[in-house]
Formats: sequence, structure tokens, C-alpha cells
Amino acid sequence: MAFTMAFTMLGGRQTAEVADLEGDPVPRPDPTRWTARDVPDQRGRTAVITGANTGIGFETAKALALHGASVVLAVRDPDKGERAAAGIAAATPDAAVRVQRLDLSSLDSVRTAAGELRGSCPRIDLLINNAGVMQAPRRTTQDGFELHFGTNHLGHFALTGLLLDRMLDVPGSRVVTVSSAGHRQGGPMDLDDVDWTARPYDSTAAYAHSKRANLMFTYELQRRLAGRAETIAVAAHPGGADTGGSRAATASRGPVGRAVFALAVRPLLMQSPEQGAWPLLRAATDPAVAGGQYYGPGGFLESKGHPKAVRSNDESHDTGAQQRLWALSEELTGVRFPR
Repeated sequence: MAFTMAFTMLGGRQTAEVADLEGDPVPRPDPTRWTARDVPDQRGRTAVITGANTGIGFETAKALALHGASVVLAVRDPDKGERAAAGIAAATPDAAVRVQRLDLSSLDSVRTAAGELRGSCPRIDLLINNAGVMQAPRRTTQDGFELHFGTNHLGHFALTGLLLDRMLDVPGSRVVTVSSAGHRQGGPMDLDDVDWTARPYDSTAAYAHSKRANLMFTYELQRRLAGRAETIAVAAHPGGADTGGSRAATASRGPVGRAVFALAVRPLLMQSPEQGAWPLLRAATDPAVAGGQYYGPGGFLESKGHPKAVRSNDESHDTGAQQRLWALSEELTGVRFPR
């Protein structure tokens, strides 16, 4: 579809209008006030979203379905996935939504799910790597990796590598990997001890490092894709989204922690799951987004507010560390990305 651009000044603020084929102006979203209402038409596009049965994953899937995308809910528990699909269908009766079983803590499950998705999806426009575990007690995945690193990073690394050739030639395709503002915590990563066997276990640091790994993966993937594929790699974080995961993490801190959360943290720094999905949706659909960008809430401490491009910590931008993490991830998962 052909468009022409016209820029006007309204009330001292620059806005853009797009003239459609009939010449009628269609206002473009205000980039400083972007919401789910600004998601462009997604008809004809297929989105695979991990962890889409609840929280920001569910809200992301619901918004994409509302705007016409065919949505695959890639979830660990198919029964919960079917209930989520029913909820989306109730809100959008003509939604194209289905469930795919996927347990990111098992590389066998990742390979099985990827094979089934490759069989059912000739093309994938959006892969949104959203699922994850948060501040869990020390446990390992089915393959023996520390749970946060194995699920949040290695599972998504493997899934992306196994699906990427369904995306490379698709115009506007994107890999969106969900990180966290908490990636800044936990001190430097130790890529020689990703399983935390040589030091005391710290669940907060383990989670933070897995989220930093998500960013390092995104930046290295974008470097490998740049100039060679239609696909771009982008990252996002939801800020202080009031989801089941955040509530479970708070509950583990005892009665004092729960009281502080209820009286201070929630009203000041938390937003709804619907708002928490905005950075993911913008990263996935805004035509102005560039590969290698990172989106999060624009408010205080990136905890809430309208989504904008934000900056991650210095270690996440260390290209040597990114490349080392990539090589380690290939070794641990056995997955090689298409070249």
C-alpha cells in the first residue's frame, strides 16, 4: 500500500499524518504516548508467543489477536493454554488462536515444539520469547542446567535457532526477547560458572544474569542478522508489571516484604499486565523500531508508563561477552543458527 507523509505542528508538538490511497489523513501514533491501541493491522501475520497463558504474555497475545494476527500460545501446560485461548476468543470472537505445548526447561520439548511449529507454520512473523522463571529456589532443568539460565536463556536460544529459518525471508519479521529492568542486579556474570556450582547460590542474581543473557543474545543475534535477512532482533521489558510471577517473588520475602509491596511498591512502581505488555507490543509491531533496540516503560525507574527505547547495562553491550555467551549456548544446546 502506498503512503505519503505529511507533518504538521499541533499545539507545539510535531505529529505525523499518513495519507491513505483515497487521500484521507490517518493520524499516526504519538510516539511518547504509545499504547496497545497503536498496534498496526496484523492481519496475515503469525505470532508465536512463549508463556502466553498468563500475565504479560497473555495480554500481548490478546492484543495481537485483536489486531488480526494468527496467534500461537506456546505454553508448558496445554490445559492452561486452552483456557487462555478461550479467553482471547471470548474477547475477539474471530481470533485465530491455538495452543502449542512447550517446556523451555527441556531441550527435548523445545525440539519437539519447534518441529511441530515448523510443520504448522510455513512462515513466522513474530517470535516473542516471553516465558520465564523468576527468583526460584535452586533447581536444575531436565538437562541439568541452573533453572533460570537454562529456561530463560538457553530454552529461548534453542527455540529461536530452530525456528529462525521460518522467519528470515518474511518482511517485517522480528524476534522479541523479554528481559527485565532487574538485569542490572547481581554483579558481573560468570560465564565459567553459569550453573552456580563454584559459588554460593543467589536466586536474585541468577535471575538477573539470565535476563542479562537475554539482552546479550538479542544484540549478538541482531549483529548476525544485519544486512542479511528481513528479520530483526529486539528486546523489551515490562517494568513493574503486577503479574503472578512478581507476586510469587514478593510472597517469598515473608510478611514484611509482602507488607512493603502492598503499601509502597505496588502503588508507586507497579502497573497492570495490560500496560506491562506495551513495551513488548511496541517492540514487535511499531514500524519505527530498529534492530538491536530495547524497549521499556518510560516512567520513573522504567517501572511504569508509556514504552520507549531504553538502555541496558554496560556488560550487556560487551561484544566479547556476547560472542562468548553465544558460543557457550551453541555448545550447551547443540543448536546452530542458520547462516
